[in-house]
Amino acid sequence: MKIMKFFLAVSAVLLIPCFAVHSAVDVAVDKAPINIDDKESLKRGAKSFVEYCLTCHGAEFMRYNRHRDLGMSESDILGQLIHTGQKVGDLMESAMRKKEAEAWFGVAPPDLSVIARARGADWLYTYLRTFYRDSSTVSGWNNLVFDKAAMPHVLHRLQGQQILSTNNQKDEQASITEKLEVIVPGIMTESEYNDFVIDLVNYMVYLGEPHATHRRELGEMVILFLFVLLGFAYLLKKEYWRDIH
Repeated sequence: MKIMKFFLAVSAVLLIPCFAVHSAVDVAVDKAPINIDDKESLKRGAKSFVEYCLTCHGAEFMRYNRHRDLGMSESDILGQLIHTGQKVGDLMESAMRKKEAEAWFGVAPPDLSVIARARGADWLYTYLRTFYRDSSTVSGWNNLVFDKAAMPHVLHRLQGQQILSTNNQKDEQASITEKLEVIVPGIMTESEYNDFVIDLVNYMVYLGEPHATHRRELGEMVILFLFVLLGFAYLLKKEYWRDIH
């Protein structure tokens, strides 16, 4: 009993930093309509990832040839995803060197292989849609869910430029609200840009666990097998205890 109490006490102490970190980064985010079974969405997301993300970030836990699982042929991969002379079997590495990135941005951009598992799809979906102009930062950009983010808004040509406007509502509660306002339109409408981000985040979720769909299907088969086995086990039990009961 004493050993169990000691174990519980130690576990509680070790978990305190986890709760502290969670509360520190807890922000209101929008629900991301993710569907990793939608292969067409994943293909569009892969193309967007290569074009807009892979220049600075890498996905070093992923190989290009894994996109065959999405229905892409080797020629599709070479023509649509590889633009740097790499081979189909190579890892998806960033073209930017770490020292150069640290000199330009102050910190090297993180690898995005498991970013969706670390941050969550909802966080990424909100993050990519809430950049706004801020002259107080080095890049001239800021973000609602990641204050003073070192990353500039590389998708501003698509979304446009936003500013953070503050409205003072003088009512009985004297509340202050903040909202994003578009000052320079992008080449996409708001709906088109949201769909673009959904595909991109969907792909980043896929990056974190490319075999998730297969694992789920295998799990369903295993559960079905166990239910069938349970029936046979019950019949065997009845036969074994028939003469006793």
